[in-house]
Amino acid sequence: MKCINCTNEDTKVLDSRPVEEGSAIRRRRECEKCGFRFSTYEEIEILGMTVVKKDGKKELFSKDKLERGIRRAFEKLPHSDDEVKKLISGIELEIQRKAKDGEIKSGDIGEIVMKKIKRVDKVAYIRFAAVYRKFEDLEEFKEELNKL
Repeated sequence: MKCINCTNEDTKVLDSRPVEEGSAIRRRRECEKCGFRFSTYEEIEILGMTVVKKDGKKELFSKDKLERGIRRAFEKLPHSDDEVKKLISGIELEIQRKAKDGEIKSGDIGEIVMKKIKRVDKVAYIRFAAVYRKFEDLEEFKEELNKL
């Protein structure tokens, strides 16, 4: 890892700790030339997974798309960025576990997301469900609220 202070190529790892339920690792580093200390994070990245849409079309899994939808549901709610990141990491792990032969149905992703969000915040859950389930009228929305 290159030093961010002096661009020296040699840095040593002083400490490594799992973060975000073990889906990432925080490494404390020190430059062997200038002594500057900094932290790096390594996290799991899902590569080459295909999402099978409801109409049968396939597209590559996009963490950005997943993250945008979840962050939108949590907008203006009292949850820290770290809490949301932890939630997203947990969702990614479950998606990876559920995928078969590098593929997962978009409906399975939606259900995983809703299940995980529901445990954290009911308002965020309703926001996400309203978009994901595409409620047609107020009665459908009321039914979902009554389930809570």
